[in-house]
Amino acid sequence: MFDEIANLHKLCFPNKPWSASDFADLKKSGCEIIASQNSFIVYRCVADEAEIITIGVAPNARRNGIGSALLTIIEKNIKNQGVNKIFLEVASNNIAGKKLYENNGYKVVGIRPKYYDGIDAVLMAKDL
Repeated sequence: MFDEIANLHKLCFPNKPWSASDFADLKKSGCEIIASQNSFIVYRCVADEAEIITIGVAPNARRNGIGSALLTIIEKNIKNQGVNKIFLEVASNNIAGKKLYENNGYKVVGIRPKYYDGIDAVLMAKDL
């Protein structure tokens, strides 16, 4: 399973691909992973908060609502677990990613300067 997710991650993020062992380590650390043939999302819950670690949709499957569907799935799951707030960070130059989150109710709550190899990270959150 982790090999397939790593291959999909490489399609989504060719400049910074994660390995199968990266995904295995995330799972061991308590992260949840939901994946299909063309998408994945990794997140973790701690107490009443959650964090989206990464989300990806294969380039040939984008702009079909898959990213929004993944967000909806995990938001329902974690709300049932007592989570009331979800956080994430996205590179400031990732226009499509920021739009996905904004369209799904996430709000900017901060900036981490030069977090991604000199590119700012935009911190976003959503109350569930």
